[in-house]
Amino acid sequence: MEITDIRIKEVTTGGKLKAYVTVTFDDCFVVHNLKIITGQSGMFIAMPSRRTKSGEYKDVAHPINSSFRQMMQKEIIEEFEKITQNEQSAAEE
Repeated sequence: MEITDIRIKEVTTGGKLKAYVTVTFDDCFVVHNLKIITGQSGMFIAMPSRRTKSGEYKDVAHPINSSFRQMMQKEIIEEFEKITQNEQSAAEE
C-alpha cells in the first residue's frame, strides 16, 4: 500500500497542534483528520479519533503495525517540513 497524496492544512494557533492532514492510499482510499502534533521528542502524527461516552478518545482508523505507522509518519512529516520551508523561503523574499 502506497501513500499517493498528502494534503496538509496548517494550524496557526501557536499550540502543539501544527496541522490537519488528509492521506490518500493507492488513489482509492482516503483518511481525513490525522493531526501533526509537537511533543517532547519532536513531531508525531495522531490518528483520527472520536470521544466516547466515558470521555475517552478512541482512534477511528489506525495502522495495524508499527512499521506502517513509522512509514506514514515519516512521509507526512517530511511533506509538512517541505511545505513550511517553502513558506519560510517565500516570506524571506
